[in-house]
Amino acid sequence: MSGKYMNRFRLDGKTAIVTGGVGILGRHFCQGLAEFGANLIIVDLDQAQVDQFASEISRQYDVQALGIQCDVSNESSVTAMLAKAVAKFGKIHVLHNNAASKTKDVKRFFAETERFSMDDWREVMSVNVDGMFLVARAVGAHMLKNEIKGSVIQTSSIYGILAPDTRIYEGSHYLGTQINTPAVYCASKAAVVGMTRYLATLWGARGIRVNTLIPGGVQSGQNSVFTEKYSARIPMARMADPEEMVGALIFLASDASSYITGQALVVDGGLSAW
Repeated sequence: MSGKYMNRFRLDGKTAIVTGGVGILGRHFCQGLAEFGANLIIVDLDQAQVDQFASEISRQYDVQALGIQCDVSNESSVTAMLAKAVAKFGKIHVLHNNAASKTKDVKRFFAETERFSMDDWREVMSVNVDGMFLVARAVGAHMLKNEIKGSVIQTSSIYGILAPDTRIYEGSHYLGTQINTPAVYCASKAAVVGMTRYLATLWGARGIRVNTLIPGGVQSGQNSVFTEKYSARIPMARMADPEEMVGALIFLASDASSYITGQALVVDGGLSAW
C-alpha cells in the first residue's frame, strides 16, 4: 500500500552520497537509503571495501551503487570524489556527511586529557570538522549550481550536545581497549551542530535543508561493564541497535521532513531528557 504521506518517505529517483559508508553505522545507513529507493555513492577510505559493498547494495536492493575511495580531510580527494559521483549520476540530491575518525593509534585516542597530543587532536579534527566542511561545501555548491532541492544530514553524537559521565568508564573496554570519551571527540561533534545551523540558514532560501543526526550510544562491541553502566543512564534502560538510527536518517533525507532545517534530531533512548 502507498499513499500521499507514505510516498513522502520514498527516495526513488534520488541519489545519495554517504561518507563513512562502510563503517559501523554507515552500512546500515546505506542499506536504509537503498531500501527506500535511493541510488548510492558509498564513500570511504578503502576502495576494495566500498566496491564490494556497492555490489552487495545493487544486488540486494535493485538500485545503482558506486563505491568511491576518498579521504574527506583532503580537498583534492573530495573534489575528485564529487566529480566521479556527478559523472555517474548527474545530480546529487542527498548528502549524508557521516565520516568520522579516531587517531591511527586507537590507544592514543583514549589518552587522558592532560596528556592528549596536539598532533592527535589535529588528526581527529581534520576528519571530523575539516572533512565535514569540505564535503558539505563541495556538495552544497553542486546543489546550488544545479538548483537542486537537496537534503544534507550531518552525523554528530550525543556527546556533541552533552558531556560524558566519566564514571561509566571505569572497567569499560571496547575491543579489548580501556575507553573513555576524549575532549577532541566532544569538541569535534559539537562543531558539527554549529556548522549545520550555519549552513541551514545560509542555504535554506535556495532549497537546501541541512540537519544534524545525533545518535546516542550504539551497541558495537563494548564489554558488559560499559553496556550495563551506560544503560543505567538511559530512560529506556538499554543501548541502541544500529538499525534504530536508520529511520531518523530516512526522515531527514526525504520529503517527509521538507519543512525541517537547522535542527538536531536526537536518537538517544531518552538520555538527554534528564
